[in-house]
Amino acid sequence: MDLHVVWFILLGALLAGYAVLDGFDLGVGILHGLARDDHERRVFINSIGPIWDGNEVWLVTFGGALFAAFPEAYATIFSAFYTAFMVVLTALIFRAASIEFRSKLASPRWRRAWDAGFSVSSMVASLLFGVAVGNGIVGIPLNARGIFTGSLLDELKPYPLLVGLFTVAMFAMHGALYLYLKIPTGELHDRVGRWIWHCWGIFLVIYLLTTIYTLVAVPSAVHNFAHAPWAAIVVLIEVLAIANIPRAVFHNQPGRAFASSCVTIIAIVALFSIALWPNLVTASNNPDFSLSIYRAASSPKTLGIMFIIACIGMPMVCTYTAIVYWTFRRRVVIGPQSY
Repeated sequence: MDLHVVWFILLGALLAGYAVLDGFDLGVGILHGLARDDHERRVFINSIGPIWDGNEVWLVTFGGALFAAFPEAYATIFSAFYTAFMVVLTALIFRAASIEFRSKLASPRWRRAWDAGFSVSSMVASLLFGVAVGNGIVGIPLNARGIFTGSLLDELKPYPLLVGLFTVAMFAMHGALYLYLKIPTGELHDRVGRWIWHCWGIFLVIYLLTTIYTLVAVPSAVHNFAHAPWAAIVVLIEVLAIANIPRAVFHNQPGRAFASSCVTIIAIVALFSIALWPNLVTASNNPDFSLSIYRAASSPKTLGIMFIIACIGMPMVCTYTAIVYWTFRRRVVIGPQSY
């Protein structure tokens, strides 16, 4: 068993888990500004209130696993995207503060300020996550030692920004589907149902633009697909999942629509991983400078010990997550102790 490959797959699984779970609460934050009054905004926040912080654990676990399994790639990524990561960190902290503090005072001005912060920080975090993925596909300039040699402008090229917008649209759609599951039936529920169609339409347009841009302008992204024809199955699953979302919504099957959205995100992360393979950080200036899973890895003993820990810990995390979601599976009810 090649532990380098195993850890590449495990990192992909952690990234997919984070994108699915934190994706919908980031989407709820993006849509938060469309709520008409304080009660609706409270409904939005309470829909993710019991679970949002647990969702972010997947990101922390991903970062920790990357640091332990591939420390050289971790160092390069964090030094290259230091400014962006500080902005993301600020956004995530501000999201948490907005959720916790907005209801501490009844002042409308106080609540509007935190509400604006919640929406803006959710959108900024989603955008920058997508920009990071876009840069992962096109690559960044590295020297022979794997050290980033570019500037902030090198990370803000048109393609990464397009992938950032794609991520915002995808999370907004994912969040709308989640809200449709959690909001009690009524006027707000019906309005969110109409939002789903708009979010899905915007997502589809940007998805097609991103796909065309990738095929035309980023040929390196599809290089691995010529050597892995089985990847066409992932593409087929993704297309069917995207097509099933409006079908399920039309037939009033929100659970299936949300599940299709989850499958869409997982398929997109899988395609990103296939495009990246075997690199963790691709050098745009010289392919020989790229950090592959073998060049950037820890020692075999470290990877082996970590794999044993992962085999013990990950089932526990998945079980705990499933229990939490089952416990809070019902629709939102606003009470005295609600946010």
